[in-house]
Amino acid sequence: MAAMRTIKILVTGGGSSGHISPALAIINTVRALAEGASWQPLFRYVGGRQGIEQRLVTEAGIDFVGIETGKLRRYFSLENATDMVRIPVGVGQALAVVRQFAPDVVLSTGGYVGVPPVVAAWLLRRPILTHEQTVQIGLANRITARFATRIALSFAGAASELPARLRAKTLVTGNPVRPLIFGGDRQEAARLAGFAPEDVALPTVYVTGGSQGARIINRAVEAVLPELLAGCRIIHQCGQQPPGEEQDYDRLVRAAAALSPELRRRYFFTRFVGDEIKHVFALADLVVGRAGAGTIAEICVLGKPALYVPLVPTGGDEQTRNARMCRDAGAAAIIPQAELNGPRLLSEVRGLLADRTRLDAMGRAALTLGKPDAARDVAAALLALVGVSIVPEVMRQ
Repeated sequence: MAAMRTIKILVTGGGSSGHISPALAIINTVRALAEGASWQPLFRYVGGRQGIEQRLVTEAGIDFVGIETGKLRRYFSLENATDMVRIPVGVGQALAVVRQFAPDVVLSTGGYVGVPPVVAAWLLRRPILTHEQTVQIGLANRITARFATRIALSFAGAASELPARLRAKTLVTGNPVRPLIFGGDRQEAARLAGFAPEDVALPTVYVTGGSQGARIINRAVEAVLPELLAGCRIIHQCGQQPPGEEQDYDRLVRAAAALSPELRRRYFFTRFVGDEIKHVFALADLVVGRAGAGTIAEICVLGKPALYVPLVPTGGDEQTRNARMCRDAGAAAIIPQAELNGPRLLSEVRGLLADRTRLDAMGRAALTLGKPDAARDVAAALLALVGVSIVPEVMRQ
């Protein structure tokens, strides 16, 4: 019997959950593909010492090594000088990690955290796959793409942002999404939200600003809450704001208490939606939220119509570009953040919910942008760099 082959995979990326979640999805997919195979993966994750990736990665049971990192900014900041010193220090530390671990292949999912490990891996001649989540290639990935063996893109349009000589390295995989968003049950969501059976015919709107919430969206909902609830049910993830700040949840408690009993049973709000998100998505007729790469990937793969309020500013205003791509495909509507208020939100939501034909068309358009097999396709491209071929028919079993 041939000995089991161990494939060492060094993973990096971070600075935000938008870079970490795809990495974890790809890791889990590689592990699943290894079941019953003649090889086994061994992972090590390299991230920032002060970043959120350490907690998320260690909670997932993956070996983690922290290094110094410097944030890459497109704007003037005095911190740029300090961070420019941290980057070469991080490269030196990453060199030591790569030498010691001796990976067969390196996966980077972007963010400034990934630059030192990618540079170190390139110096030590290790194959590298870089993954970009958005329609706009981030500053860190513009750097790492120069060292990458393959460049996986979530959207084909992102290739135009790369120099012509790098485009031959690209492949379009989509953005990996959390497996737990699939298989939801509409009735279970209604039960969890405490919606009254007599309101079953009303459409449901899911409002989210992510785990920290989006204050401007929360305040807009609060301002016209009775008017919104006159025509729909709402599940509202308002987020947990940083310590010391006013909590939007407390304001919504007061707003909900002022509702009539009839409207109150149509409104469910919480700081955070956990694993029950699959049920929430199943019930939602419309999603209102930011336009981050992860949010868009999940909404599109589930075929949900969306009303996006892009966060501004982000690096290069990437959320606006994400949202416009969806709008241009017919999958979404947009309210610019500067124009968002209660009356504008009410008008847009009412208009969308009143046109079921348009909502259905938006959902179908979203599906054309979704890539449900993204994690598998990135994993296959990664393993191909070390000579492991994944047969599509086997992967789909």
